[in-house]
Amino acid sequence: MEQLIWERPEPRGRTVAPTDRGRIVAAAIALADAEGLSGLSIRKVAAELRVSPMRLYGYIATKDELLDLMADSVYGEIAAALDAPAEWERALHEIAVATRDAALRHEWFVELIGGRPHLGPNALKVMEATASTLARALGPDGGDRLMPALGVFNAYLVGAVRNEVTERRIARETGTDEAQWQASVAGYLNRQLATGRYPTTRRILDAQPENDPGKTFASEVAIIIRGLTHTE
Repeated sequence: MEQLIWERPEPRGRTVAPTDRGRIVAAAIALADAEGLSGLSIRKVAAELRVSPMRLYGYIATKDELLDLMADSVYGEIAAALDAPAEWERALHEIAVATRDAALRHEWFVELIGGRPHLGPNALKVMEATASTLARALGPDGGDRLMPALGVFNAYLVGAVRNEVTERRIARETGTDEAQWQASVAGYLNRQLATGRYPTTRRILDAQPENDPGKTFASEVAIIIRGLTHTE
């Protein structure tokens, strides 16, 4: 069975145009940060490193392996931001905030999460930190709730950061931010709400606070945490 990238050693003894997986991943992340995943290719990474594309295939077999390494590097940033506080609620909040911060620094990251779990060493660190914190929150009698709770927590994070990154991209592409878009549809929306057919929607919009993505995220995370750890 072919070894996964995480267990396959790097080539040794090469002296011409030396490189390593760390340099390859750093160059790929810089390209993806600037151009998105659509602008990423082995050829472009090789050009940044001033080597031939074939040189890189000694370190990575496919572009998918490169993407795995890039994702794990971002998970490393998330893991490094965690202080492992004693209070489980604060720990879960830190995991959520660190994930959001990393996704906003590297918008392409949201395209790589949400499907099958990443299994690189840094991803496993974050997975273990999340699972162990939820296990503490649920207590010794909550073992049967751990997997569903982990799924819900991760699903919220993925959905939330994807929505925020998508809004940022739309704002850049259209030149219209969320506040400007809301202003452009306000007349239509107010006429619809005036019909009285949408009372709950109106109540939500009337109570909507000033748009602050960070505060909104923190409020939603708090609701998710309370819901996941509530015991009857």
